[in-house]
Amino acid sequence: MNMFPIAYIAGYFPLRSETFVYREVRELRARGWRVTAVSLNTIRDQHDETLADLQKGRIFCYEPGWFFEAIIEIFAHPVCAFRTIVAGIQDLLNPRETTSGRDRVKSLGQAFAGLKLAADLRKNGVRHIHCHFAHAPASVGMYAAMQLGVPFSFTGHANDLFQRRLLLKKKLNRAKFVACISDWHREFYRAIEPSSPARYEVIRCGVPIEHWSFQDPALKAPRIDGILQVLTIARLVEKKGVDMLIRALHAYGAKSTRSWKLTIAGDGPMMDKLKEIAHHLAVSHCIDWRGAVTNEIVPQLLADADVFALPCRTDQSGDKDGIPVVLMEAMACGTPVIAGNVAAISELVENGKSGLLVDGTNIDEVVNAIEKLDRDPPLRKSLAAGGRTRVEAEFSLTHSVSKLEKLFGTADERG
Repeated sequence: MNMFPIAYIAGYFPLRSETFVYREVRELRARGWRVTAVSLNTIRDQHDETLADLQKGRIFCYEPGWFFEAIIEIFAHPVCAFRTIVAGIQDLLNPRETTSGRDRVKSLGQAFAGLKLAADLRKNGVRHIHCHFAHAPASVGMYAAMQLGVPFSFTGHANDLFQRRLLLKKKLNRAKFVACISDWHREFYRAIEPSSPARYEVIRCGVPIEHWSFQDPALKAPRIDGILQVLTIARLVEKKGVDMLIRALHAYGAKSTRSWKLTIAGDGPMMDKLKEIAHHLAVSHCIDWRGAVTNEIVPQLLADADVFALPCRTDQSGDKDGIPVVLMEAMACGTPVIAGNVAAISELVENGKSGLLVDGTNIDEVVNAIEKLDRDPPLRKSLAAGGRTRVEAEFSLTHSVSKLEKLFGTADERG
């Protein structure tokens, strides 16, 4: 396979929580691809040695003086720059979807950012640009690709498709291919831009299966304290349903007199509200607030848990999850999962076979799912086995990156 230079763009890179981005970069590099990593925004690197290799050679787009560099690119390559700027102006005037005035102006600014980025990527001989997230990264990547005369592609996820959507119809039309993390996403894109349905390819956000050891729940040593150990790992925002999980565990404890402990690994804007809920229900002593954790801690947290719960729901703004990677990781480890039945999650978690699906707005459903997993060891065992099998079959990083490689090659031939 011809492994030519490509670029990977994300809003912030490497971001510890976005494992699905940097795992692809690492796997592609391990296979011999020359991948230039681009972080649109400057980022204070986390003190995490496991990410050090990803910080080397990284390009920042919005760095001091970026607009001046865009102007230099205009003078250096005026014909290409004229086409790129005209496209940006056309996108501002006619985005082909409902767009605020502020976002229209933003799209023109992203066209200039694309000029700056093109100058950087040209030095590395980049021949394809792949963007993670369909909003700003795909916008800047699209314009940079125009300027360089190379193909671009992108992977959409969740918030970028709902709350922060911009020029999505045009991006779908211009991309050489679109990596769809689920069948649901593919149909979503086809409904918006049906002209070339073949460009939408289902490519899961995979996990490195070989790094996750399966632990049969039936072989776990019995807990001396007899406490039900529940784990959730998430950014603490409304759509994750952590508030519902706290309420459901309180209700289950009151109903069954069962002792439980909830470990919450993650941070976010709902932290204070969640602590208020726990205080009001008098269950603060039952919750271990871990805050943001490194990825190296996650396997041990999963191994210690009896149940992993993420009762996702659609939030008040219409935002909802794609397929949270942490669900794949829990299933790979053999930790039975409870997940919200929204968007694409049912493509990973098959209710009763590889986990339990619940309506994340219905406390009774969440309580019943907790009770089932607590009182039925054979069910825990079967769901754990089914979860591992499901992840191995379709959500492995190796399989996903192999599909990406083929598409990069095809796009380059067409480009």
